[in-house]
Amino acid sequence: MPEYRKKPVVIDAIQWTGQNADEVLAFTGSAARLESADCHGDGPPYLVAINTLEGRMVAGRDDWIIRGVQGEFYPCKSDIFEATYERVADR
Repeated sequence: MPEYRKKPVVIDAIQWTGQNADEVLAFTGSAARLESADCHGDGPPYLVAINTLEGRMVAGRDDWIIRGVQGEFYPCKSDIFEATYERVADR
């Protein structure tokens, strides 16, 4: 079976901390909005709902929101983001 390697692509991303709603909404524009979370504890009161190419997805606290190569947005769990991406110099 043939093997494939992911192309090195530089992406823009922001991490949802639960405290940076203005930054996240400025980054995503009309592709995302805040939704109330059913919060029972110390978590943030909001989730970020994102309209992706595959439909609606939700970013929880500490998830990353990535802008893809076609300008689309999608969430990525923090551990997956850390295993897949490394920071490059600011443009």
